[in-house]
Amino acid sequence: MKFTAAILTAVLAASALVSAAPLERRAKTKMMSKTTRLDASGAIYFITNEPDENMIIAASINSDGTLNLDRAVAAGGRGAHGKADGPDALFSQGAIKANAKGKVLATVNAGSNTVSLFSIDANTPTNINQIGDVASSEGEFPMSLAFNSDGSRLCVVNGGAVNGVICYNVDKKTGLNVMPNTLRPLGLNQTTPATGPAGTASHIIFSEDDKQLIVSVKGVPPTPGFLAVWDVGSDGSLSPDFKKIAPAKDGILPFSMTVIPGKNAILATDAGLGFDIFDLKDNNKSSAIKIDGQVATCWSSRSQKTGNFYLTDIGTATVTEVHVDDNLKGSIVQQYPQLPGSATIDNDIATVNGQDFLYVLAPNATAVDVLLLDSPGSAKKVSTLDISGPTKAAGITINPNNLQGMTTFSRK
Repeated sequence: MKFTAAILTAVLAASALVSAAPLERRAKTKMMSKTTRLDASGAIYFITNEPDENMIIAASINSDGTLNLDRAVAAGGRGAHGKADGPDALFSQGAIKANAKGKVLATVNAGSNTVSLFSIDANTPTNINQIGDVASSEGEFPMSLAFNSDGSRLCVVNGGAVNGVICYNVDKKTGLNVMPNTLRPLGLNQTTPATGPAGTASHIIFSEDDKQLIVSVKGVPPTPGFLAVWDVGSDGSLSPDFKKIAPAKDGILPFSMTVIPGKNAILATDAGLGFDIFDLKDNNKSSAIKIDGQVATCWSSRSQKTGNFYLTDIGTATVTEVHVDDNLKGSIVQQYPQLPGSATIDNDIATVNGQDFLYVLAPNATAVDVLLLDSPGSAKKVSTLDISGPTKAAGITINPNNLQGMTTFSRK
């Protein structure tokens, strides 16, 4: 067969277009809404974490901050429940994470020891598509993950018998590619699935300047937990060993971590006390603050509008607002009880039309609570999204004990 120059040019051009196109695939999707909101201001995402099949639940955020359940998308792997009873199956925060700059979403599949990457359609944020194949977590029981600031890198912490961290380059065409010199052990004496909550890893984050990778580890009373801190090189590689930072006196179970902007410091919830403040420059200035009546304060996020932090307690189903001043002194501003027994766990904040809204996963109520953060000390619940009815109607398996994660994406 002979090809003319014109045909060859057309074939080569088509091949170039194919090779440049992202390797996106349409994952199995179950719709919970007849019509997807095309005017959504953003979306929230969490995972079913079911052992047979993990699915991502996506709900659109309306202009008033309220939610509409839209779809469930197969995450490409299986979920798992750690060796303990009740909700918070992964003993973690950050099981699913969105990055607005990169327009990407990633989730752990704890039962498959894998991580999955998805693109986010910025115009219709509940429309997510898997990029490339799932990636091995290079360990067991992956439980939390973190993007760097621009979404070009992703790191995951494994919390099982083979525990530690690994990082990937985020390629919008091919997916996740392991980065050299980023596989680092934590050295925890653990099982697969993890036995907890005490003695487990909890959360992984980048520092504000992306120059450090940090993992929180809960203690086994009376031995306190710690933060494991790796330096991040200019090429993304991690220092061979981590620096171990203990909480201040009385700190015991550091759990979630939220950056305190401009201070090289972290607010960490503490399930055994309330919360810890870690000064990464001078640990002598760190502190541990008690929340009276708390049972297990484990999850946190920060509002840009109020400048305050919002912590959730699975035992009391209470949101606690915390202020941290310029001297890194923490104080309780206000508390907001939610439905008793609802087991408030993962939370995240989205900015919608200049207003901040807090989204709280409440697995025992199979619901998501929505709180308007209008000003310091005045959070107000504006709605509750029912999960059970729409998921059942769509044939999606939901077990309150397995539900995990909460992350948001806002349209800019």
